[in-house]
Amino acid sequence: MEPKAKNKTREFSALTEKGNLASINIDQASALEIAEVMNREDQKVALAVHTQLAEVARAIEIVHDALKQGGRLFYVGAGTSGRLGMLDAVECGPTFNVSSRKVQAIIAGGRKALWKAIEGAEDDQGAGVFAVRKAKIGRKDVVCGISASGTTPFVRAALGEAYKRGARCIFITCQPHPTLPFKKGVLINPIVGPEIIAGSTRLKAGTATKLVLNMISTGAMILLGKVYRNLMIEVRPVSQKLKKRAEKIVTEILGCPAKQAHDLLQKADYEPKIALVMGKQECSAQEARHLIKKKKELWKELLGQGYGASRKRKRE
Repeated sequence: MEPKAKNKTREFSALTEKGNLASINIDQASALEIAEVMNREDQKVALAVHTQLAEVARAIEIVHDALKQGGRLFYVGAGTSGRLGMLDAVECGPTFNVSSRKVQAIIAGGRKALWKAIEGAEDDQGAGVFAVRKAKIGRKDVVCGISASGTTPFVRAALGEAYKRGARCIFITCQPHPTLPFKKGVLINPIVGPEIIAGSTRLKAGTATKLVLNMISTGAMILLGKVYRNLMIEVRPVSQKLKKRAEKIVTEILGCPAKQAHDLLQKADYEPKIALVMGKQECSAQEARHLIKKKKELWKELLGQGYGASRKRKRE
């Protein structure tokens, strides 16, 4: 674990703690002027993330490989960073039909920190180490640490412990030239500059983090074959809205009447992927599951002759 005094010195000098000249008189601005200043600053965020796309792609591939081999993805953060990690992890379930065990989030201070500030939680290095050990994180897993300032002791300690245990590590921070808590891994480093309100990293740094997490989880799931064209064919229809979405997906891909899509989904326990293969291969739900299991990530070839060939041409 890192010495606490040294860590606090870095925290004080973090770019995220500095004042922003663009908002120096924001306390005297009108409502419209406040919105304009914030909007101008927010436009810098996507550009900062754009500079990190090569590293984001590496992270996507690492997460894809881990999940494919039976590993797990863990987001680790404190405060806003932890809440953003939890948000992304939770959304993977209904969107991609992924087990809550596969994509998890660890937040300093525990679940209570999702809705309440837990004093001192982000400074507790021991808790970061303990959380990694409790989750039994190992060589198959990926740990993505999130710290806007790059210095959060809980996150750095968790990453250090995960690395010791053989996990692959990703570090997301908005601090320039950060020291890394691991020897080998991926650094995603969008430099968004000082916040509109000095130190309020829920703003630009939080937005940058959300954009990066969106790409990591969505990209990995696409590579795992959980998207067809741009449709979420593994959506978990837990509401009427999602059932309608599933029916629309099947209708669009198969080019069939809505009633046929509904009937296929009923027989497939409302799993769009199963219903699609049933419709294309004219088989039962059980046979469709067997075919998909046999094909694995190449299951989309079951939907038509052209799909596999077009994918091959793109790779060539």
